[in-house]
Amino acid sequence: MAVWDDLVGQTRVEEQLAAAARDADTLVTAHAAGEPDPDASKMTHAWLFTGPPGSGRATAARAFAAALQCVSPDRALGGAPGCGFCDGCHTTLVGTHADVEIVRTDLLSIGVKDTRALVRRAQLSPAGGRWQVIVLEDADRLTEGAGNVLLKAVEEPAPRTVWLLCAPSLEDVLPTIRSRCRHLSLRTPPVEAVADVLVRRDGIEPEAALAAARATQGHIDRARRLATDERARARRSVVLKLPLRVDDIGGCLRAAQELVDAAAEDAKQVAEEVDVKETDELKTALGASQGGRMPRGTAGAMKELEERQKRRRTRTQRDSLDLALTDLTGFYRDVLTLQLRSRSALANTDVRDAIERIARDTPPERTLRRIEAILACREALDRNVAPLLAVEAMTMALRG
Repeated sequence: MAVWDDLVGQTRVEEQLAAAARDADTLVTAHAAGEPDPDASKMTHAWLFTGPPGSGRATAARAFAAALQCVSPDRALGGAPGCGFCDGCHTTLVGTHADVEIVRTDLLSIGVKDTRALVRRAQLSPAGGRWQVIVLEDADRLTEGAGNVLLKAVEEPAPRTVWLLCAPSLEDVLPTIRSRCRHLSLRTPPVEAVADVLVRRDGIEPEAALAAARATQGHIDRARRLATDERARARRSVVLKLPLRVDDIGGCLRAAQELVDAAAEDAKQVAEEVDVKETDELKTALGASQGGRMPRGTAGAMKELEERQKRRRTRTQRDSLDLALTDLTGFYRDVLTLQLRSRSALANTDVRDAIERIARDTPPERTLRRIEAILACREALDRNVAPLLAVEAMTMALRG
């Protein structure tokens, strides 16, 4: 299985990355043999992968990183880099390659301190691989200061270093950084392609796979979770009932409170799974006594961990709310599809009766205003508005 097999519905991007991996392989091979490379200019040391959620931009970046580190003997016989089986490909894909740093964050932002550590690493020569590769999956979460720190490293990278940045869109990255990167734009995968992946790789029944792919509108990870997690299906079912519960002010406020409480519960569950383990590990590393008494001078480290865990809970709650708002947007998208007599397939066929009822009782202009209210709620959450206030404002705007 080649490293590109995980890219779903991205034929054009796959072809570009495969060609770039061949250029990179030619460059490293020539340098190893002490020969000048006439095609050195073809190698790009900074890449920016953009695409909507679920398009697989991080997957594409990791696949490219694996192809850059490919050491398959078949290459000497004309095989393309990125076999998926050699030590270089395998360790990169599972995240254990010594010369591939994959950076993802469960916090709201990536700060200057963490970015400086990445820049220092990027100046190192590869320890054993062919390239030093930095995969930054959440480049859109760089603070302005962190972006300025990264700029110099991207502008003048070390000869054997490659930066792979991922973000939802070009506008989410500083103009000075994106202007120095080669840009690859990924699209939302077709529903049928996502369903086929769920069937082949996850063993999901074809009908369930197609329903999950259609409900998530081509988002691979969400489709997999929806098809395999009963709790995810139950949560989505509750969200899709909300449009029928906002007929009065009381219903609006109750629905908003339930959405926020559900997101808070998700954050709490993640905290219970991760926070206790992290705290115990840090206490052990700091030499806590058997009774739990901490040595002197360690309070700062514990406080830093607590602040990090608090930021992670905030991020988890926002992600859960954003997922609910995405499902809600899909519901009203289906309503608009019926109102405009579009030939597009409905995403939420399991609640077709509710969609038809709202489509029949309201004009399309009203549906557009409701979609705008949901988008406004997402923007408010991004601006750190209190979740309950933002969601209450949205549910009031959704009233019939």
